Amino acid sequence: MKFAVVGGTGLIGSQVVSDLNAAGHEAVPHSQSSGVDVISGEGLDEAVAGADVIVNLTNSPTFDEASPAFFRVSMDNLLAAGQGSGVRHFVILSIVGVDRVPELDYYRAKALQEDILAAGPIPYSIVRATQFMEFVDAVMSWTTDGDTVRLPATPIQPIAARDVAEAVAEVAAGAPLGGIRNIAGPEVFALDELGRVTLSHRADGGTVVTDPTAGMFAVVKGDVLTDTDARLAPTRYADWLS
Repeated sequence: MKFAVVGGTGLIGSQVVSDLNAAGHEAVPHSQSSGVDVISGEGLDEAVAGADVIVNLTNSPTFDEASPAFFRVSMDNLLAAGQGSGVRHFVILSIVGVDRVPELDYYRAKALQEDILAAGPIPYSIVRATQFMEFVDAVMSWTTDGDTVRLPATPIQPIAARDVAEAVAEVAAGAPLGGIRNIAGPEVFALDELGRVTLSHRADGGTVVTDPTAGMFAVVKGDVLTDTDARLAPTRYADWLS
């Protein structure tokens, strides 16, 4: 099969392309650097021409109130291009619990992306993943002051990007789900606990202070960002750190 992987040069996309090609498919990465712009539509028709499957791994450049417009326009453009070229399957990567955190602009935007895909003309699959292990440092940096990090005790279930890419490639190569597959890491941590585990592996150390008001995840209520019934990936956080 031929795959147009839009956003195919990023953390997940580059690995999805590699996995699909290794499995004997033809997966072609597309991005702004290759002349494909999902907002203006430039290069989209050429990118999806002849493709059996579109895998859309593009992301909004911001996490604020501007993000819904990005997903609305980019999905409309990609769906139109895909329908015009006869694409038979459209895959996106989303977030576990994305429809249960309306307080976050970005989560509302990703939920909108899912809704647009589900209402569109192309058979589809949505892969929802928990928080990437690769993003833990960034999350901690938002509330770091000197050697102190403030984090809430929000439950999360971190998953390695390598495992996410494998799951996306598997879904993309299969029949359309017509729905959602949840994937998650094998362990649930409180975010403050995960911060302490992370700092314990650093030479310069640091201290985590539990603060229920700190950072983006402070608004998350309960365990909506975890799913122990999801398809669990094999990589444990301590092994990933090592």
